[in-house]
Amino acid sequence: MTHTDKLNKILAHAGLGSRRSCETLIEQGRVMVDGKVVVDVATRVDPGTADIRFDGEPVRAEKIVAYLVNKPKGFLCTNRDQLGRQRVIDLIPDKRRIYCAGRLDEDSEGLIVVTNDGDLTNRLTHPTFKIPKTYIVKARGQITVEDVEKMRQGVWLSEGKVKPVRITLKRKGKEHSLLEVVLFEGRNREVRRMFAKVGFPVRHLRRIRIGYLDDRGLKTGGWRPLGFSEIKDLKAWDEHSPEAPPGRSRRQPGGAVGARHSRPGTARSRAPRGATKPGRGGRPR
Repeated sequence: MTHTDKLNKILAHAGLGSRRSCETLIEQGRVMVDGKVVVDVATRVDPGTADIRFDGEPVRAEKIVAYLVNKPKGFLCTNRDQLGRQRVIDLIPDKRRIYCAGRLDEDSEGLIVVTNDGDLTNRLTHPTFKIPKTYIVKARGQITVEDVEKMRQGVWLSEGKVKPVRITLKRKGKEHSLLEVVLFEGRNREVRRMFAKVGFPVRHLRRIRIGYLDDRGLKTGGWRPLGFSEIKDLKAWDEHSPEAPPGRSRRQPGGAVGARHSRPGTARSRAPRGATKPGRGGRPR
């Protein structure tokens, strides 16, 4: 029996991007199947027999890889930057085509997954799958319980209403306040815009958790491979998932936990001027 898959899924598994971005490549006429240009994103083909080419080059499935990176301030979550600024993927000495599953803006720090797995990227970035992202936010001003309640009710941005899954006031000071914020979505500068809307500009933003994955033991600028079981757990996540998988502590996630790299030794991984030094990956005070 012939096995067929959607063309965008095959391209994503070959490391060309997320399924959604691969649909764009198809619509642009850059993909050929058995010598013919395909522009229908619903096209299904047999990956075992079809001759699939992208920009004239044969498409071959790559080994799936995924890394957890503790992004320093000043690095970009992009594969292309005309100004030559440092990118998150520069921290990882992997020659395959890898990309960030989601984003953190240039001024923010913390956890992000870098991978060539289109399925995993879709799981991490699409709000339908409800994988929570947890942030520590240092905001200017004395935030009150009433202000927190206002944000819990939702804040209107240009794209619509943003409603945190959870928001907790950790510390209130005269000049700055510290909060923990949990979101399912990852719109552009969403946390910063939400706080600015209620009159408390963000001074420091750090993502400390993605689903089961947390930043303990991973210094700023560091990275480690994700194990098979960790990837499997993320793909199986739903809104009823507990904070940690059964039988596994959050301090010791499954997979290659021993492979932690806090100071990659290649020229690709130099930290930008003014960034937090690797080894000082603490949360904002």
